[in-house]
Amino acid sequence: MKKVTITCDGSSLGNGYAGARAGSVAILSYAGDSGKLHHRVVGEYLGFATNNQAEIVAAAIGLEALKAPCQVEIITDSKYVVETLNGRYKQKKNHEYWRRLKDAAQPHAVTWNWTRGHAGHPIQELCDMAAKKIAFAGRVDQSLLDQVASSIPQDAVAASR
Repeated sequence: MKKVTITCDGSSLGNGYAGARAGSVAILSYAGDSGKLHHRVVGEYLGFATNNQAEIVAAAIGLEALKAPCQVEIITDSKYVVETLNGRYKQKKNHEYWRRLKDAAQPHAVTWNWTRGHAGHPIQELCDMAAKKIAFAGRVDQSLLDQVASSIPQDAVAASR
């Protein structure tokens, strides 16, 4: 199985208030056949959604972008996502979002890892910035995703572990 690291983040501007706008981003990092590290950036505009919902979707879109079963490490700053999927929190709400994430994870061997947000993890910082921009713009802009992909340091995955 191909090994992939998915770093993801969600953002809800105005979280919990009428008119909140949410965006989600995932950066997939994997070694190509030559051993060179590759990155792919995916994003989704959610409209009215909470921060927790955006965090769940961020992981889902990363997994949905995979074309074949993979060994996946998910890195997120959402303890809500990590603790729920590691069985320490119960799924009390957001059931449709959890269903989407579980369906996306089903064909893969996934490990869920938490990282502190806004603490210098280079790819996590890019995810955070891009998710906020998507939420603010109210749409996914491919040029933003391309810009994020081109700004990832080549050794960012190895350096962040």
